[in-house]
Amino acid sequence: MDHPSPHVLLFPLPIQSPINSMLHLAELFCLAGLQVTFLNTNHNQKLLLRHTNVESRFRQYPRFRFRTISDGLPEENPRSSVQFGELISSLQAVAEPFLREILLSSSSDGVTEPPVTCVIPDGLFYYAVDIGNEIGVPVIPFDTISPCCLWVYLCIPKLIQAEEIPFKGNDLDALFENVAGMQGLLRRRDFPFYRLIDYATDPYCQIALKEVESIPRSNGLILNTFEDLDGPLLSLIRSHCQQTYAIGPLHLHLKTKLAEKRMPISASSNSLWEEDHSSIQWLDAQPIESVIYVSFGSMATLSKEEILEFWHGLVNSGIRFLWVMRSNLLRGEESNHQFVKELSEGCKERAYIVSWAPQEKVLAHSAIGGFLTHSGWNSTMESIVQGKPMICWAVYVDQRVTSRFVGEVWKIGVDMKDICDRYIIEKMVKDLMVTNRDEFKKSAEKLSNLAKESVGDGGSSYNALQCLVDDVKKLGRKGKDIKSNCIG
Repeated sequence: MDHPSPHVLLFPLPIQSPINSMLHLAELFCLAGLQVTFLNTNHNQKLLLRHTNVESRFRQYPRFRFRTISDGLPEENPRSSVQFGELISSLQAVAEPFLREILLSSSSDGVTEPPVTCVIPDGLFYYAVDIGNEIGVPVIPFDTISPCCLWVYLCIPKLIQAEEIPFKGNDLDALFENVAGMQGLLRRRDFPFYRLIDYATDPYCQIALKEVESIPRSNGLILNTFEDLDGPLLSLIRSHCQQTYAIGPLHLHLKTKLAEKRMPISASSNSLWEEDHSSIQWLDAQPIESVIYVSFGSMATLSKEEILEFWHGLVNSGIRFLWVMRSNLLRGEESNHQFVKELSEGCKERAYIVSWAPQEKVLAHSAIGGFLTHSGWNSTMESIVQGKPMICWAVYVDQRVTSRFVGEVWKIGVDMKDICDRYIIEKMVKDLMVTNRDEFKKSAEKLSNLAKESVGDGGSSYNALQCLVDDVKKLGRKGKDIKSNCIG
């Protein structure tokens, strides 16, 4: 064989949102006829198999396979946000030699298959770019954080040079001057590492800097967004990486492609948690746009005091609510079963509490009128697609930048970061669901329509995905830099 056929290795960050996005991308690649290997951790693969039909769903693609590796942590490790740094460094120690071995080998597990011709790691796995360059295998990172946060990352070296970080003083409302495109917008409290004291010793800032350094050395960059949402930022990002493919919203793109090929659109999600579908039955009994959906994602933890402030604010607003309370949402406690039971009893006339919900289905439900969210990027994109305005209570990293954009740039909600007060929560819920409902709804529906247009035939994301697939095929044939005419 003169040229190896395209074989893509996908390697997601081992948490819910990136796994979900990468599985959507994997299926899009399968639909385009590419051979795909999905590298998951043993821990997360077990959860996926337990709670989803992912195995039978991907069985329809004969050129797809799962592979697993250890994340290097003992089984009993909780793998929560508190231990996130430990998880990333532990996985890196296992993944670096594994990637090197798999890229050097043309077969694995005794099964002969085409060699990997392109690696698509999460953007945080900067070391994959170095390994790929060393061996001669192209790498196109998929950065699953929000593009607005990625652009802030790319500006960190300039911020250090201008001595804007580390911060001087304690004014979190002071504005950054050296983030192009965000002058007069980005405050210190919106910075991903808003408590930054010393960038040289902060492990998360150091990872971000290594990621920034690796991007220009890669063969491209994939982002889960669309031109009408992030066009100005995408132009800036392309000054660092010309081959930037904006192919989102990925979950909508996949559904559109499946419908186009007249294939069944699966009812299953890619959830690492068991979904409680009684939430949909409860929503079926509620009036149109009368419910606010409340979820803080898969990793954030709250204190008992914070949960109670949200509970009182929601109850006092008089608005119906559906709240996802994970079993490990309560910070520092093994279980919050009795606590949740008491909260449920106290609001059962007008609210419903579940441990996990099928979020895409929930946001698509006609009874949902708004979303109180942690501003994770997947959650934000899902909300935009469904035209649901947001109240943003960002916790860390890209959530902090995203929530600022939701409130001040896209104007599809309000930014409530760093506030946990029942009276303000009550007021913001009323503002979103009653007082300013029509204004927010109009803005959100406009973006929703643009998102749908982007993945339709001839749309910006539709075209970008086609370019990405074509370029991956070229990489498979040539194994060297591509000069695509369709990006930029």
